[in-house]
Amino acid sequence: MRVMSSAEEVCCYMSSWTNSCLCLLSGGVMELQHSLSWRVVLLLPLMPCGLLAMSVRVLNEEPVHVIPGTALLLKAGMEHGPLEDITMVTWEREPEAGASPQRVTLATCPGRRSKCSGSRSNVQVSVEEQETTLQLMGYGAEDSGVYTVTITDQRGAEISAQCVVRTYEAVHHVSVSINISHSSLLCGEAWGTDPRFSWFYERVAVDDTVGRVSKDGATLYVTKMPFCGHFTCTVSNKLGYSSAAYTAAPCETEDRGTTAAVVCLILLLLLAGVLVFLLWRQHRHSRRGERLREDLDDTI
Repeated sequence: MRVMSSAEEVCCYMSSWTNSCLCLLSGGVMELQHSLSWRVVLLLPLMPCGLLAMSVRVLNEEPVHVIPGTALLLKAGMEHGPLEDITMVTWEREPEAGASPQRVTLATCPGRRSKCSGSRSNVQVSVEEQETTLQLMGYGAEDSGVYTVTITDQRGAEISAQCVVRTYEAVHHVSVSINISHSSLLCGEAWGTDPRFSWFYERVAVDDTVGRVSKDGATLYVTKMPFCGHFTCTVSNKLGYSSAAYTAAPCETEDRGTTAAVVCLILLLLLAGVLVFLLWRQHRHSRRGERLREDLDDTI
């Protein structure tokens, strides 16, 4: 069992104290002279280890979609080492696309716990111990873009994180197309945000007797045979819905069966009517004959 030298013990102690510097001493380093090892140990506190521990990340799931007229709320988590002190927090925005996007500063706040107003009256920023929040009231289409949060320490070092913000769009231009070879229907939608698909057959929600819906809901694999009738796809999100329909060939088998049943019933009723009429007529004639014979007997 190898015994650690005093230099190695001090180095490992420094590593646990700073929580960021690593003690990487190989077997060859352990053979260095005692005085040189102490020099290395004395230089460790002067290394910018805390700088490497400073970080920031946006906590919102990207991209963030915002309905026009509502509030945009972005949160970012902040971390720093024991040797660091966050002195400033900055929120900025720039267009998501463009040859030379121009970045606009929304707010700049002190790193300590505070709340500050931005460059616009509808922008508010708060800074906590390990979190900063940007709130923008009355979001409009012009507020979409790439949002950047930057934290600055006492040395002037900066580190940033970004998040894409887009406008929540309503559902547009729903259509239904058919793939004959696969007996399937595909529902398409132009550019709505978070579209959700629903299928109906003859105005009733599709079940296993009609077909199977894909995991994303956009495709209906029709198992009903024959492939006939009316199919409707409805696409919806938070702003409303839109529908499109596909009409296959009429379900003639069912129609013919119903028609045949009706025709048979009518024929049976007619036949029964004729039979009743003949029986009534025969009965009438037989009664008339009996009366004639009775009248003749009386006369004689």
